[in-house]
Amino acid sequence: MRTLCASTLIGEFFVIGFAGLVAMKDPDLSMGTVWTVCGIAMLFSVLLCGMVTRPGGVQLGWALQIALIASGFVVPIMFFMGLVFAVLWWASLHFGQKIDEAKARFAAQAEGEAGAAAGAGGNPA
Repeated sequence: MRTLCASTLIGEFFVIGFAGLVAMKDPDLSMGTVWTVCGIAMLFSVLLCGMVTRPGGVQLGWALQIALIASGFVVPIMFFMGLVFAVLWWASLHFGQKIDEAKARFAAQAEGEAGAAAGAGGNPA
């Protein structure tokens, strides 16, 4: 799950940066404000990569998705991009969890087979 979620978050890092470039063209916004908000969001997306598996990490990821969608009020294309990344976030969580469960089953099965092979190779009394 962590790998898929981190990939989504790194993609968001770049999208936030590009949205900042678009937002700079808005005469009503100061460059300092745009880059402060974008910089914080970009930093948050990178830091969140390491926090995904910790308590509250997934919820913070959802908060970032909501903020990305809400940024569409400043840069309209972000409504679409935010929705795309929210779907990717859901898919990363959903399929990442399935992959983690399959890995755990495979590891348990391999451990069971190794234990059975070690027990069968012993001295018959």
